[in-house]
This record gives sequence, structure tokens and C-alpha cells, in this order.
Amino acid sequence: MPLHWQSVVIDCRDPELVGRFWSAALGLPLQVDEDGDRWLEPGEGSPDILFLEVPEAKDVKNRLHLDFRPDDQQREVERLIGLGAREKDIGQGEVTWVVMADPEDNEFCVLRASTPPV
Repeated sequence: MPLHWQSVVIDCRDPELVGRFWSAALGLPLQVDEDGDRWLEPGEGSPDILFLEVPEAKDVKNRLHLDFRPDDQQREVERLIGLGAREKDIGQGEVTWVVMADPEDNEFCVLRASTPPV
């Protein structure tokens, strides 16, 4: 029996805060069950994004991160900053993508647009 990819898990101290940020960033409703688990459902064939509470704060760079390709990189970076993200220097140097961090410092990248904005 092959494996079925169910979730990408983001560990966080405040699943409500991080879940609300990603809900707004991705335009997906934050789901909450009777146990208080929080997740997003990107759609058919895509894994859920699950926000799990952990006791410790994040203190090192993520070993796994999410990459997003917007229609307009600069506009998307500005929108995400308005939602509570920030740009982050992890030593990437001069690159075409923007490294960012969510409200609990989990890194993700905003790639350049596939085609230039009109």
C-alpha cells in the first residue's frame, strides 16, 4: 500500500496566531475541531497544513520550508508584511526569491513571478 501525504505540520507555540496568519496569507478558512486542532485545507490532492502546539520556541533555521510563487513578488511581500510576516536574512545573499518568516519565525520563501507583472 503506498503512502498518502496527509499534512505538512508547522510546530508553533500559538497555533491560533500562526493558523490565522496562514489562513489570511493563503485565503483559506482556518479549520478547528473539537480537540482544538487547527489546520488549513488547500484543496483536492494537496496536503493539509496542520498547526501543532509545542512547548519550546523556535531557535534555529527550519530544515523544511514552504515556497510560494505569486503573480507579483513585491506586492505579495508587502501584503504578507501587512499580515504580520517579516523579511529575514538567513545568509541567502543576492537571490531572486525573498526569505520571510511568519509571526513565530517559521521561514518561507516568496519566489519571483513566473512571468513579469503587467
